[in-house]
Amino acid sequence: MRLCLLVVLAVTPWPVWSHLQDYRAQEEDPQPITTCPVDGCPPSPPPPKMFSKLLRAIIMGPPGSGKGTISGRIVHDFGMKHLSSGDLLRIQIMNSTAAGLEAKKFIDQGALVPDDVMVQLILNELREITNHSWLLDGFPRTVPQAEALSDKLDIDVVMNLDVPFETIKQRLTARWVHPGSGRVYNLDWNPPQIPGKDDVTGEELIQRDDDKPETVTARLRNYENQTKPLLQFYSAAGKLVSFHGTESNIIYPKVKDFLATKIPQVADQSQSVKQ
Repeated sequence: MRLCLLVVLAVTPWPVWSHLQDYRAQEEDPQPITTCPVDGCPPSPPPPKMFSKLLRAIIMGPPGSGKGTISGRIVHDFGMKHLSSGDLLRIQIMNSTAAGLEAKKFIDQGALVPDDVMVQLILNELREITNHSWLLDGFPRTVPQAEALSDKLDIDVVMNLDVPFETIKQRLTARWVHPGSGRVYNLDWNPPQIPGKDDVTGEELIQRDDDKPETVTARLRNYENQTKPLLQFYSAAGKLVSFHGTESNIIYPKVKDFLATKIPQVADQSQSVKQ
């Protein structure tokens, strides 16, 4: 047998033998088959983003900053649970929890609810949310509240809507209302057909006390004095992210791009469920 093999090798032309070696090498180490065009394959799609945990966020912004509008868009696009501190307070009182009953005592007396009671109210609700990212709105309002909350719960990010006060003042003072129906007009972008008159009834429009220039100025000044130390607290903790702009349509794309690096959007969540 060995003699026959040597004879075959001896009489086999060298080019044929070379091709046999190449064929054997391909069988031992097969190369992937490609069907790419001559000008090359398109780049592979990036791997899907991996998100390791739920997001615990706080949203802050002065009155008239568009915080309600932006919060609604966040809920729609990312499925986060929006938590208003006022709503949480009412729920706790309605459910007669220990913290809710304690808070009711102060409310009935016309006094402010103490920080420790408010923190306990908020924690009672937040601890029940185990399968949703959430967005806390309206709390904390002071540094002691923020410190007490941070002692009990880790906050991932604080999103601050930084809108110039002059823009807010112009926006709010341009708002007029029909008291009978509650229809709202804005002199800048939704004025009544007849100045000072309701489009439907023709009755007089009024400006609410909260929207009068002197009141708006005082509210914004109070907000700044109260909130500035709070922003400094979260900035020092490395939690603060500010978004600058004059309109919600300008600010929200920035917020959306930021959140997209933290949690999946609703469309991405539904796609992953289908897969």
